[in-house]
Amino acid sequence: MIGIMSDTHENEKAARKAVEILKSKNPDFVVHCGDIISPPMLEHFKELKMKLVFGNNDGERIGLNEKAKEFGFDEVADEREFDYKSRKFYVYHGTKKEKLDSAIKSNKYDYILTGHNHIKRDEKIGKARVINPGALFRIYPYTIALLDVENDKLEFVEVKR
Repeated sequence: MIGIMSDTHENEKAARKAVEILKSKNPDFVVHCGDIISPPMLEHFKELKMKLVFGNNDGERIGLNEKAKEFGFDEVADEREFDYKSRKFYVYHGTKKEKLDSAIKSNKYDYILTGHNHIKRDEKIGKARVINPGALFRIYPYTIALLDVENDKLEFVEVKR
């Protein structure tokens, strides 16, 4: 199982609560779909195994990568591809709709993980299952997601204020 989160926007209280939920579920790793905002936010995730992408509000890119390296996370990138349990994943914050749409239409991916608009999404388009876990900022209820890839089951989990 993997955890999915996005758009924490320095909401430390919600991030701490999300991490507690994730730790209790013991995912293999957690994907953050961007808008972490600043390097100190990664401190909240240090007990997790993380894969991260940049969002449009992540200005401190060098600092985020230095802190990610310090905690043993994969390098933070604009987009990321990876394989997990024989499935192909693509992660992109979603800033440019045409770029996200192109990835969806490519039929290369089983799962596309995105964020940006803070709205939960679970939609099958062609080969791809497009997932936005929601956000931990601005739009309430705050949500994260848990994906059981082997059974293709997605659960949105509310993170209380």
